[in-house]
Amino acid sequence: MSVTAPDGFRAGGVTAGLKSAGPDVALLVNDGPSDVAAAVFTRNRCKANPVLWSEQVLQDRRAKAVLLNSGGANCYTGPEGFRTTHANAELVAERLGTGAIDVVVCSTGLIGEQLDREKMTTGIEAAVGALAADAGTAAAEAIMTTDTHSKEVVRSGDGYSVGGMAKGAGMLAPALATMLVVVTTDADVDADTADRALREATRRTFDRLDSDGCMSTNDTVLLLCSGASGTRPDEAEFTARLTDACHDLAQQLLGDAEGAEHDIAIEVTGAASEDDAVTVGRAIARSNLFKTAVYGRDPNWGRILAAVGTTDAVFEPDALDVAVNGVWICRAGGPGEPRDAVDLGDRAVTVTVDLKAGGESATIWTNDLTHAYVHENSAYST
Repeated sequence: MSVTAPDGFRAGGVTAGLKSAGPDVALLVNDGPSDVAAAVFTRNRCKANPVLWSEQVLQDRRAKAVLLNSGGANCYTGPEGFRTTHANAELVAERLGTGAIDVVVCSTGLIGEQLDREKMTTGIEAAVGALAADAGTAAAEAIMTTDTHSKEVVRSGDGYSVGGMAKGAGMLAPALATMLVVVTTDADVDADTADRALREATRRTFDRLDSDGCMSTNDTVLLLCSGASGTRPDEAEFTARLTDACHDLAQQLLGDAEGAEHDIAIEVTGAASEDDAVTVGRAIARSNLFKTAVYGRDPNWGRILAAVGTTDAVFEPDALDVAVNGVWICRAGGPGEPRDAVDLGDRAVTVTVDLKAGGESATIWTNDLTHAYVHENSAYST
């Protein structure tokens, strides 16, 4: 049920012909009584038309519905593309009896081609007719592009619940990724709390997912709060529950990364600051040499240290320790246990780097770089 698991939400997912096969238009409606919303958008300066529109919608931190489509990013499509986004929001608003400025729009797919407005109109009409309280999965399936399966999550709080859906399989990098994420809750949450909670959850989950270092143009993480449960949770507890749900979705995105054969957790410990830990983890995640080594099941710790050395983090090179899957193959910047002891046969891989510079830590999640990834992305638009 995902996004419709919390009370107060209806969803629909339909086929409009935007893609060669499968559902491609989703609609999620918040029936209230609250319409509090929060969002985090891509920090790419080249933003798609739906992002430009939705940034305006969320200025008052309220939204009653979100329209999503796969099969077209509506990015680099000029004024006509923005008019299409506006027209789609207007149609949804008309059918729901609300204002267009209360309708968030999200699109995903190929950049640089106009979104077929006639097909979108057909899809919106069908999605409105398909709205149901048990159609969360249908909506989650309609936002897939190169995803091999839908991503959904449900978490229960004390008297309220959190649900979510996500899409994304390529261009997974922070700020955010090629992801569309919608999280719902029936908790009674005010706008300030919702905004703080979502930003903290995103900071610790989606922003630390770094699959291929490529930042997209359409990324949106949206939180809709219906207040239908009547429960107002403690902010810390709500943030923890929301973060847990977002972490689950982020791990599902990582597990479906294009062509990946290994899911890699890069744990940086002993850092002078959390920022240093994130910086070091990110540098390792961005190293193609490291990622191809994991693909080849080669625990080449020299590539890890080389990546650490590109950062401005506080550390002494001759103090660094590195472990792969629990085997400390580097000690004090030199050889440790035999690298032959490392088993990279399983999908899950953990790299631990101890900077020996403080008490802070952070984890960045990435995956290996494979032949299949190159094929997928070299043939994507053809």
